Amino acid sequence: MEKYILKVEKISDNAIIPNYANKGDAGLDLYSINELILESGERGLVHTGIKIELPENTEAQIRPRSGLALKHGISLVNSPGTIDEGYRGEIGVIVINHGQEVFKVESGMKIAQMVIKPVWRVQVDEVKSLSDAQRGDRGFGSSGV
Repeated sequence: MEKYILKVEKISDNAIIPNYANKGDAGLDLYSINELILESGERGLVHTGIKIELPENTEAQIRPRSGLALKHGISLVNSPGTIDEGYRGEIGVIVINHGQEVFKVESGMKIAQMVIKPVWRVQVDEVKSLSDAQRGDRGFGSSGV
């Protein structure tokens, strides 16, 4: 199996390098470097204090943590967030409090997970029509609730 290298640069002294909590985990834990108070329904930007350089032909998907979602109603506004291969800025996580209580993000807290995935680059062709499919153009809810 080919080995892929994720390069990580700390831009804050209290940044924590992303890591896998358990063998076989898909997501690397991302950690907050700032404190943030989120009222119910409020969203905010959590800083991680890191920059990354992804392996060629990959993306990083930023996803919510299930424990924060279940226990506190904390999720990500744009989930999954996509970090493109060429981005070199700080990794930020846009969180939202769907819970009914105030939530405090603390420095050093696991705030999200980052999954590295391959990316296929496709050729885009404009056509006059598309091939038929069993589903056709039936959309939202067409296969049942």
